[in-house]
Amino acid sequence: MRTDITFKSNGNLIVGHLYVPEGVPGAAPAVVVVGAASGTKEQSPAAYATRLAGLGYVALAFDHSTYGDSEGFPRCDENPFAKSEDIKNAVTFLRGREEVDRDRIAAVGVCGGGGYVPYTAVADRRIKAVATVSGLPDLRGTITNGYAGDWRDTMGLAQSAREAHAQGDEAQYLPFMPPGDAGEWVNNGKKYYLSDRNQDPAWKNQLLVWSYDKMVQFSALDVIELLAPTPLLLVAGSEAETLQQSQAAYDKAHEPKELFLVKGGTHFDFYDRPEYVDPAIAKIDSFLRAYL
Repeated sequence: MRTDITFKSNGNLIVGHLYVPEGVPGAAPAVVVVGAASGTKEQSPAAYATRLAGLGYVALAFDHSTYGDSEGFPRCDENPFAKSEDIKNAVTFLRGREEVDRDRIAAVGVCGGGGYVPYTAVADRRIKAVATVSGLPDLRGTITNGYAGDWRDTMGLAQSAREAHAQGDEAQYLPFMPPGDAGEWVNNGKKYYLSDRNQDPAWKNQLLVWSYDKMVQFSALDVIELLAPTPLLLVAGSEAETLQQSQAAYDKAHEPKELFLVKGGTHFDFYDRPEYVDPAIAKIDSFLRAYL
């Protein structure tokens, strides 16, 4: 059963979907599901939350501040630090629900969420287990390796955009999925975001320009060694363009930890393709049953 819910985070009203399993007596374990950078609750969070609810978990998918149906301005601000606060406030919301066993809450992060979730769980020990799927924990490395062109030029553009906005101009945006041939990983991303695979027709292909100077400051790899003893599962495709980031997180983290590979999977396969999402969910389920 899906219920529309709201909660507050840093003064913004956050809008989400709470998926409650049917036929589960008493309070159930719960999972906060966090999707990709720029993502909304209707995309990968819905794919994972619906499946987890079918396995007996209360699952929460929500739009982060400035995205989707949630409040926040300027829009489409990919702020890792604000998103971390949203996750903490989502946990607070779940702990106040009668359907939820407040001491058995986990978090699952897909793509960028696979960085935001472990980063948050280092500080928020109410999160008892962390799983990532196609994780992108090192946004700093992603940006400085050329995702948005020369990163120093992008920083200059971001600061100019900040100043123009302060003087009354409209907020400035860049395409989240850039035009033209942008390399294999981004081109594969377009096959998801710019097609009917994207389950949110209202999703906007834009990113606030000065999000980039926040993203370049963020890497969950800086703190992931502090996550233990909270258990960590990293799910990735054997052919994922971002596999090295999951491997780097695994190498830096302490036990208990596991890197689980799904043969043949690429990064974006785990957003929606059942032949990859289903084995990821099965592994997450066994992991959560062991640790929650």
